[in-house]
Amino acid sequence: MKTTVDPITRSVVQHRLTAIVNEMGEAMLRTTYSQILNSGRDFSLAICDTNNRLIAQADHIPVHVGALPWATSAVQQAFSEVKSGDIFLLNDPYHGGSHLPDLTAFVPVFDGGRHLFWTVVRAHQSDIGGATHGGYNPRAQEIYQEGLRIPPVKLYDGGVCREDLLKMIASNVRNPRDFRGDLSAMLGAVKLGETRMQKLFAELGSPIVIAAIDQILDASEVQARTTISTWNNGIYEGEAFIDDDGYGRTNVRISAKVTKSDDSIEIDLTDSDEQVVSFLNSPFANMQAAAAVAFFFLIDPETPKNSGALRALSVKARQGTVVWADEGRAVSMCTSHPATEIMQAVMMAMAKACPDRVVAGWGKRFRIAIQGHDPRSGRSFIWHLFHARPGGGASSAGDGWHSGGEWTTVGGLKFGSIELTEARYPLHFHRHELEPGTGGEGKYRGGFGTRLDLELLIDRPAVANTAGDGTEHPPPGVLQGQSGRPHRYLLRRSDGTEMALKTKDVGIQLTPGDILEIHSSGGGGWGNASERPAELIARDRQFGLE
Repeated sequence: MKTTVDPITRSVVQHRLTAIVNEMGEAMLRTTYSQILNSGRDFSLAICDTNNRLIAQADHIPVHVGALPWATSAVQQAFSEVKSGDIFLLNDPYHGGSHLPDLTAFVPVFDGGRHLFWTVVRAHQSDIGGATHGGYNPRAQEIYQEGLRIPPVKLYDGGVCREDLLKMIASNVRNPRDFRGDLSAMLGAVKLGETRMQKLFAELGSPIVIAAIDQILDASEVQARTTISTWNNGIYEGEAFIDDDGYGRTNVRISAKVTKSDDSIEIDLTDSDEQVVSFLNSPFANMQAAAAVAFFFLIDPETPKNSGALRALSVKARQGTVVWADEGRAVSMCTSHPATEIMQAVMMAMAKACPDRVVAGWGKRFRIAIQGHDPRSGRSFIWHLFHARPGGGASSAGDGWHSGGEWTTVGGLKFGSIELTEARYPLHFHRHELEPGTGGEGKYRGGFGTRLDLELLIDRPAVANTAGDGTEHPPPGVLQGQSGRPHRYLLRRSDGTEMALKTKDVGIQLTPGDILEIHSSGGGGWGNASERPAELIARDRQFGLE
């Protein structure tokens, strides 16, 4: 007999699930070791069921969460027998992972002897081994050059840690102390989620919880389809470009043909360019995640972001292309590029179908990782640039967010306290401020990028790698909105010389007193600039934002 659930109980379950994943996120934030996690917040939490459905997620990094159903599927395929006390890990992009720095931990949730759910955390590690520090290798031509590849493995067996496996993983990263601390935080978060789910079972009974979840997913589907049904039927095409692959190939094209039919849409990426030599390819799960993020941008923001809503979406792609690379290809930049370009191509396609829903282009990722020696502590360090975020794209709701970050993270990545960064690393921020004029003009203007002047207070040479895109193809405007200004990153040497930084480079030598001068991109504009409301023009003038 099918269990019935009243609307109030269903709402209670929905809010409890949201509270659980949010509490898991707070546990991560308060216990991780690395700056990339406890300041940058580059992690995500979710609950999936044993049918690999995304049940609930915390609002962290959307492109992480969209790939998690494929990750739980990979674990279940690898381990047919799962018991209480087991904990699993993976980071393999070809087994449901995104890129190697994103390590994912899974705890099975039981009620009695029945395995019902998974609590999941995916967190970007500050290092994952490989040929270069920091997890990105622009020179990589295969995944084996990018870091330690972890297929689904069992780290805890019935509550007992496999110390040999843990030692093997930690021995392959450059900062094992921070890695072990971050991993412990991840395990604490997923175990906390397990405890809270079991408490929910004890209060309501697992049959009620499962029935409520089925109704939540069904309701999300109805909400998504209701929104889609208001859009214009038709076939729409859009495209976006990656500047280059770092090996001389330029203007790598991502194509999206979107078919909107009644209350569903299909995103067809099959006409995208062939896979590239370098780390800008996407594995299957990441491609699916990027398409899902674009879809969630388009539907009502109040619709829960779960597998129920995704029933209205189907995605087609062709293996061997940049959006779905063959196994073994380098992919470490995939969560930013081509994920950003997949989303951008979908938005460009949908501008005619639902103009009030589309968002103009956001600034692209251009990160720097520095490995050096801290003269104050005598210890080596790896620092990832999370500051100087680019601007977000504008929409019919208004101007884009200033320094909002990249599209795939939708503001989820933070740059953290400047003062804390200076206390933890040998760095000094001479300037970190919004840069007017970087956002694309429009009825609603793109968010501003950032100007950063950062001095290295080191006593011996350090080395930097860059990874990203966005110096040639800026974030586009939509519906007559103008494009934002592209990135411009400079290295000012202590001897007075200056060089422009490339977006895909390794082994950049840094010397004491060098300054990074960064001008990050602004977002694209929405609508015709001649229609900008007078009150917004007056506000811009009042606050010096012209």
